Amino acid sequence: MGFKEWILPQDKIFFNLLEEQADLAVKVAELFQTMIREYESFDVLIKRMRIMEHEGDEIVHKIFRKLNKSFITPIDQEDISKLASLYDDVIDLIDATANKIYLFKLEKPDDIVREFADIIVRQVNEVNAATKHIRKINQAEIENRFKDVNSLENEADDLNDFAIVELFKEKDPIKILIMKDIYELLEQITDKCEDVCLVLQDIVIKNA
Repeated sequence: MGFKEWILPQDKIFFNLLEEQADLAVKVAELFQTMIREYESFDVLIKRMRIMEHEGDEIVHKIFRKLNKSFITPIDQEDISKLASLYDDVIDLIDATANKIYLFKLEKPDDIVREFADIIVRQVNEVNAATKHIRKINQAEIENRFKDVNSLENEADDLNDFAIVELFKEKDPIKILIMKDIYELLEQITDKCEDVCLVLQDIVIKNA
């Protein structure tokens, strides 16, 4: 077996783990969307969310364990580390938002939260698709996906601005504080998705 053949399996390990993490982020986003749409099942579904969040932690641990043992990686170790950490942030933020909604026992999420959930699902799917193209460094495809992710992030910014304006028409100061925190968490998720794509773009530039 030649040196190149010995290295190749390491390529598959890291790409497989990153894709597994990306797939999990989609499942978590879709579960959150379902939790908001089917709010009467929230108490049950949040248990599934916590299990998925722990699965995400385990994937991150696997990636970092393998990085610590690998002399050569298919792309820069720093980029693998950044991708793993950012994807973990996306999953953690979705879980944190769901947990906050659960702890504060909201009567029912409003239309703004539902719209945020829809944007996040669309955005995470685009990021997932972009991640699948780093094996072959498909620059055109990743750039197209990034444009869509960026557009959705702008939608989320506009929605957050609208939400805050509407929120301060409320008379209940406790509700204002709670909902402002939730809206900001949701907006942060879309920022993290954009950050993932920025790293993917850097990888393309370095390896094209």
